[in-house]
Amino acid sequence: MSRHNVRPIIFALSNPIEKHECLPGDAYEWSRGKVVYAGGVQFPPVHLNGQTFLPSQANNLYIFPAVGMAIYATNAKRVTDDMFIEAAHAVADQVNTEQLKLGMLFPPQSNILEVEIQTAARVAKLVFDERLARVDRPADMVAFIRQHVYKPEYQALV
Repeated sequence: MSRHNVRPIIFALSNPIEKHECLPGDAYEWSRGKVVYAGGVQFPPVHLNGQTFLPSQANNLYIFPAVGMAIYATNAKRVTDDMFIEAAHAVADQVNTEQLKLGMLFPPQSNILEVEIQTAARVAKLVFDERLARVDRPADMVAFIRQHVYKPEYQALV
């Protein structure tokens, strides 16, 4: 890949790790740090020639929960391809410049709930724009989505 591409893209998504087509350390080494890499599991940082790379985990945990939340909150009439495309753009827009420099393709999972809320808000906006919602359009889309977030809180019975 590195011989033919300035920025080779390797998405080694097989699970478990022993089934991976290519490990991130190898990909960064072989490409001299130029690879755009994502694995199917979370890998630790890779240190190469004084530089640190944070391999991304490509996983449906970024898209499907957010799209589902938007559909649930808006009571959408149907699900469209554009909803998934908007979710992909929303997730990508949440990766900042510093994270991109580290080789990250997705926002950190440590902030996954906020990533999901922001992504769902973008999808919900699309649902309303396409007139697919069965509820009234809120003034604040993010606050609207936050109202629909499940909170696992249990009341004491004693």
